[in-house]
Amino acid sequence: MCSAAPTGAFRQLAALARHGDLGAYARQIQRLGGCEQPIRMEGHRLDVHAATGEIVREIADRGLPAGQLLIRCNNRRTTRCAACAEVYRKDTFHLVTAGLSGGKGIGPAVARHPRVFATFTAPSFGPVHNRPGGGRCRCGRLHPDDDPALGTPLDPDRYDYRAAVLWNAHAGALWGRFTTYLRQQLASRAGIARSALRHCLKVSYAKVAEYQRRGAVHFHAVIRLDGPDGAEDAPPAWATTELLTDAIRSAARLAEAPGPVLDGRAYAFRFGEQLDIRPIRSADFAGTSELSSRAVAAYIAKYATKGAEAAGTLDRPIRNPITDLIDSGVTDHARRMILTCWHLGARPELEDLRLRKWAHMLGFRGHFSTKSRAYSVTLGALRQERADHNEALARARAADAGHPLPDPDTVLVLSHWRFAGTGLTDAETWLATCRQPAPGTEGEPTHG
Repeated sequence: MCSAAPTGAFRQLAALARHGDLGAYARQIQRLGGCEQPIRMEGHRLDVHAATGEIVREIADRGLPAGQLLIRCNNRRTTRCAACAEVYRKDTFHLVTAGLSGGKGIGPAVARHPRVFATFTAPSFGPVHNRPGGGRCRCGRLHPDDDPALGTPLDPDRYDYRAAVLWNAHAGALWGRFTTYLRQQLASRAGIARSALRHCLKVSYAKVAEYQRRGAVHFHAVIRLDGPDGAEDAPPAWATTELLTDAIRSAARLAEAPGPVLDGRAYAFRFGEQLDIRPIRSADFAGTSELSSRAVAAYIAKYATKGAEAAGTLDRPIRNPITDLIDSGVTDHARRMILTCWHLGARPELEDLRLRKWAHMLGFRGHFSTKSRAYSVTLGALRQERADHNEALARARAADAGHPLPDPDTVLVLSHWRFAGTGLTDAETWLATCRQPAPGTEGEPTHG
């Protein structure tokens, strides 16, 4: 049952009821799958039969129930759109699982390849409030798990905010350096030249970035060894999990990303001392001490959306740090990192880092979820599979209604759409809450 419509929504619905089909209107809203900030488009689309020139289907904004075409925002941030973030999380889960256990076009033999789950942390920029071993912080207090002081500097005036921001800005480059060193270390342990490694071994990975409470980015990664042809090809016998673990440790210790020289100080960035590498042994959630494929996939999928949300900061770009930070709920620590980004972003020698554009992300401008080409299926392929499924449903409905759609191979699509805004009206918000289908599916509305 739906709650009663608010006054504004009721008036909009009453006006629509006089001039249109409320059922079609509700279906258009609910096919968004719960998207909270849909993109509104104005324009038209013509489907033209390629051989005859006959217009076989026309879609125009004026003929749509909402007067505009509404499409999902596909934002991965839960704070912006929980429904679209959940679709992204589930897609990432399937992507990672396919690279560990097979599926989505990847054979099950990949589960026998050496693979580990590794966490790479940031270095220290100054002492922060923490709970070492769950015990007493160096400040003398016992912090509860939800204490907002956790991760904040013991002495903010002595904390190296510059280095913290620049670390975030160079973390992606450091990961790239690490992958280069990893291949070098693998070749060294195999006793072959690095140029020859690609003929017998391929390194595949999927990783996500996550913000620690102190606002520094670190990485969680599945790293796998394949044969030269990728996931379907077994690696050589000498490519063991133990060899991979040892090579990762060496590569993480050697990797360094050069940074800028500011006021006479040359910056260079390395991973922190804490490096956790755990072999992935079993395929399912087994309830044992062994790390399973599904547990790793669930963990990475969680951080594919959580990682996009820096704790205590904003979820959208900053235009003016003075006005945007007023009553924003930003923590004092995040505020100082944001302002550091803003001030450094004005320096010409740091122009390429675009620190002002990414100030709300505390300087990090990389992708939060990335993978190597051969790891598994792509997010694009998963989205296309879902689109094809929905297209098949639409064709089945049209056929049942006596208006079968033409074969897409015989149709030319001519379309022109322009951006007209975002979000839902009061009436659309109310209709969207009546009944939501599972993300990525379509559903019929119910009215309360």
